[in-house]
Amino acid sequence: MTTTNQTTKNAVDQQLTFDDQVIEKIAGITVSRVPGIVSLDGNMFSEFADKVTSGTSVTKGIKVDAGEKQAAVKMDATIEYGKSAPEIFKAACQEVATALEQMTGLKLVKFELHINDVKTREELANDNKKEKEVA
Repeated sequence: MTTTNQTTKNAVDQQLTFDDQVIEKIAGITVSRVPGIVSLDGNMFSEFADKVTSGTSVTKGIKVDAGEKQAAVKMDATIEYGKSAPEIFKAACQEVATALEQMTGLKLVKFELHINDVKTREELANDNKKEKEVA
């Protein structure tokens, strides 16, 4: 759990806290919107929806270490074949840092993205087709 302490002019002790799962969810939703990332630790994001579906756990494959003012995020992802991994990494890092700062006030001090697979457009189409058949 992350805690941010603040003291106002009236000497009121204030605390704003976040469960680690909140930080994981913010990072997961944010990264799911980065072009070229197709899944986190095996969870496919649908290209036809908002990339975040009710049946997909957006925190799977994400680990965080958050303190009072900063956070570290580590995640496993599958990217689209032919896309630039360094560009995807850079975009994911920037987007997660911005989202965490805006939503929680936490500064991202470490970001790790482990690419565990690449998928072609054909594989993605087949995976999406299989998902629809199961649903």
